[in-house]
Amino acid sequence: MNSDKLSAFANQKYFNMESYRKNGEAIRTPLWFVEDNGQFYFYTVAHSFKVKRLQNNPRVRIAPCDIRGNLNGDWISATARRLDDVEARHADTLLNQKYGWQKRLLNFLAKLRGHQRAAFAIRPD
Repeated sequence: MNSDKLSAFANQKYFNMESYRKNGEAIRTPLWFVEDNGQFYFYTVAHSFKVKRLQNNPRVRIAPCDIRGNLNGDWISATARRLDDVEARHADTLLNQKYGWQKRLLNFLAKLRGHQRAAFAIRPD
């Protein structure tokens, strides 16, 4: 991956992930993320539609954005994969370091609600 493209994500809190429905329709979702060694990590509620879309088609595009999904950079093509438990703990640790108390609060609320979570890695092409 071109380091110029990765540098667009430096110091960003969100990226917009474009995933695809079975009919090919693109759905864009702003997400918290962390980058580690050229790979991006994020988590979501395990029963969310984005998890279903990624199971059906792991091809995505990502671009840095603000909280509302307004782009701050160019789209890059990538592939997403769901993480196993060990990798998910690593991703969670990195996300906790980046987002601090806000991430820990969301962890607590997810536990209270009994929500299972799914962690993903995205590797740019």
